Amino acid sequence: MAYLINLTHLQKSYGKQTVLHDINLNVMPKEIVGLIGPSGAGKSTTIKTMLGMEKVDSGETLVLGTQMPNRQILSQIGYMAQSDALYETLSAKENLQFFGKMKGVSGTELEQEIAYTADVVELTPDLNKRVANYSGGMKRRLSLAIALLGGPELLVLDEPTVGIDPSLRRKIWHELKLIRDQGRSVLITTHVMDEAELTDRVALLLNGKIIAFAEPKKLEEQYQVDSIEDVFLKAESEEAAE
Repeated sequence: MAYLINLTHLQKSYGKQTVLHDINLNVMPKEIVGLIGPSGAGKSTTIKTMLGMEKVDSGETLVLGTQMPNRQILSQIGYMAQSDALYETLSAKENLQFFGKMKGVSGTELEQEIAYTADVVELTPDLNKRVANYSGGMKRRLSLAIALLGGPELLVLDEPTVGIDPSLRRKIWHELKLIRDQGRSVLITTHVMDEAELTDRVALLLNGKIIAFAEPKKLEEQYQVDSIEDVFLKAESEEAAE
């Protein structure tokens, strides 16, 4: 099977501190893969090295069958960074129009996509407000709407539900499952363990190492517990004991 993402033996250090230890991770077509771990575990660094924003010390990074970094491939990915990169002097709608055109969407199609994505993230009443007047949570929602534009084959979302209330979080996960069911794929990072239950496969990242990677139910069976949070706690204690 051709992987949409295939990371093999990634190593990354900053000075004497190794932040990624032999990372192996893949995403297949038509699946949601979660990268789960506490703050500082290396989730964002994994994303940045995967997209070519950070240089790896060793290992191979293939995205959509292409060695990264590659600017053309980046234009085919719906990417939402952990920190919002928005034009604050523009309205939300103007931001969506700008980023949509960058992705090659224009005219009536762009207007339809803006209306749809704004509804998904519940920003429709606030589209004409300047982003400078948005709350942090609203900016996260706008960043997600931008990532959804253009129907990318691959979505890479770094902590997309931070600062978002539970009912909207549920709506966003419903949308991600629709995207998967359309044959596209999602890689999502989060430190919210219960979100891991919603993925097709989940990688548990601790201290720059993937300590487990499988379907949530298989991991729960393997570790003989009832939740991914308990899997993580058990795997963490086993890792510390080695």
